[in-house]
Amino acid sequence: MEKLTPPLRQGLNRRSLLRLGVAALGASFPGILNAATPQPALPFGLRGKFQQSGYCIGRGAPNAELWVDGFMRGRTSETGWFYVGFDRDSVPTCSLEIRTPTRTDLTRFAIAPTTYDLQHVDGLPPETVTPTDPANLERIKRDTALKNVAFASRDGSDYFKGGFIYPLKKFQVSGHFGNQRVLNGVPKSPHYGFDMAAPVGTPVYAPQAGLVVLAEPDLFYEGGLTLIDHGQGVISMYLHQSELLVKKGDHVRQTQIIGRVGAKGRATGPHLCWRLKWGDRRMDPSLMVG
Repeated sequence: MEKLTPPLRQGLNRRSLLRLGVAALGASFPGILNAATPQPALPFGLRGKFQQSGYCIGRGAPNAELWVDGFMRGRTSETGWFYVGFDRDSVPTCSLEIRTPTRTDLTRFAIAPTTYDLQHVDGLPPETVTPTDPANLERIKRDTALKNVAFASRDGSDYFKGGFIYPLKKFQVSGHFGNQRVLNGVPKSPHYGFDMAAPVGTPVYAPQAGLVVLAEPDLFYEGGLTLIDHGQGVISMYLHQSELLVKKGDHVRQTQIIGRVGAKGRATGPHLCWRLKWGDRRMDPSLMVG
């Protein structure tokens, strides 16, 4: 039976509640946002951050078809686990179906809005903002082909269900996910990463176990880039590294050192740009921590 469930889950901030018109509830019962506060049970045991750029994790029938918003997005794992990502500009509701040869289970739930800031980044080499050199354009084309192959990975594991840790032990947040970017005064697409400033050489740790599907030391925009599939195409990315310590095909464990912070590619200083993608949807990886 179809059910619409409000997203009163941990991770929603007061601004999101205000937008949903329930500020009075939050003011009267501040504990509602506490992870320890009992929440209404959701179908499939869904848990996560039910907001734009967030995600949910659940469990249904093993090896069942996973349909999201009317499209088949893959299958559940051998033990029934699945992941659904909500992109930066997700619509207000999500439709989720688990289909087997004998039955279909359907639920719908709300996705809270997220407000994104405007960020100006100056001092970038002009060629990295608007490339014109034929050699660079050819290099970007090659890089894109490599990344597209990696993004098509659909490892059958379900490591994502354990959540993430931060890939750096010490860092300062230098850029938030989703900010609208203005580079050298030129409006560009939103920033799809979570930037973590740290000195060159700082160890980068795998936030969760997974399969390395790309390890390239010097891409035009990303510099040293590593991509890890944590199961079902939940792919995390690590940009601007000065050194890579894993290779394509490696299976990594959580906390394993996979590389070192750098400033290669389009960067104004040493930092790790941490990204997360599920199919064509981009999410904030920091929301997966904890």
